[in-house]
Amino acid sequence: MTLPGASPSDPVNLIVRRRIKAGRDAEYEALLAEATALLGRLPGHRGTGIIRPAPGEQEYTLLARFDSLGSAAEWEGSPERTNWLARVEPLVDGQVSFEKQPGLEFWFTPPASPTLRQPPRWKMMLLTLAALYPVSLGITLLLGPALGHWVLPVRSLAQMMLVVPTMTYLVMPWATRLAGGWLKR
Repeated sequence: MTLPGASPSDPVNLIVRRRIKAGRDAEYEALLAEATALLGRLPGHRGTGIIRPAPGEQEYTLLARFDSLGSAAEWEGSPERTNWLARVEPLVDGQVSFEKQPGLEFWFTPPASPTLRQPPRWKMMLLTLAALYPVSLGITLLLGPALGHWVLPVRSLAQMMLVVPTMTYLVMPWATRLAGGWLKR
């Protein structure tokens, strides 16, 4: 299966929203921890995010990022996932929402989305700056001697072609995981 506008080798996000029965949160949290551990052992898995419900609500969002559609399909067809889903089913109240989004689309979900609560913009800006500065500086120092004679616009483009993928696939998933508690406060 392919996604519109995506190739089979493009990264993909699996987004699952479940409304959990009242009083079953602790059981579901334990199963989420188990799913995170299972996903973490998969080749091609690039990170997991959990958006917990606001007080008084019961909807959880689980985001699993994969390096390709094939890696996501391996998880979807795995016996571990089938077993996990069977254990989760009694905890779910209502219909499950499941989406596949290619590439970076999840990160650009509009702030007005009712199910995704974003941290304050100032925190996102500080975290991005703290992550971007060392990556940009490091790439500039590494490439400077080799590209120093190139005209500035071409040199900048070459550097950005390394900075953007490094930030998207390596640094920001790690940084948001590391700063998760601070971002949610």
